[in-house]
Amino acid sequence: MSDIAVMDRDKQRLRVWLRLLKISRQMEAEIRERLRVEFGTTLPRFDVLAALHREEAGLKMSELSAALMVSNGNVTGIVERLVSDGLVVRVPVSGDRRAMAVRLTDEGRRSFIEMARVHEGWIGAMLGSLGDDDTDRLIRLLDGVAISGGTSR
Repeated sequence: MSDIAVMDRDKQRLRVWLRLLKISRQMEAEIRERLRVEFGTTLPRFDVLAALHREEAGLKMSELSAALMVSNGNVTGIVERLVSDGLVVRVPVSGDRRAMAVRLTDEGRRSFIEMARVHEGWIGAMLGSLGDDDTDRLIRLLDGVAISGGTSR
């Protein structure tokens, strides 16, 4: 492949990345606003509730941070507010007197399930212009994208 062809290919891929980034940011901004207006909550709170919903027994703070790919400090403040709102509780971790896990309360589970149901509808509407075949194809294409840590070709 010629150097010009490689440059053209790379420019096209850069355009793909920029479009993905733009759409992702637009969708995230819309979701943040809808969560604020309709549920009086934030996307980080929603993400914490989602992670805890997937793990019924709860998660240690370090596990929750790892699941969300954020620092413990970022999660601590969110968890504090969720505890004070009665949506999560801290529970001792058996076998480790120093560790605490967080788990959804019944109210937290009900609240999250309602938000998740509405959230799924928002996403469905935002991506409604994609047909079923296009959606399946896009998933397959994105699954094929391999990200490596290196910068060389």
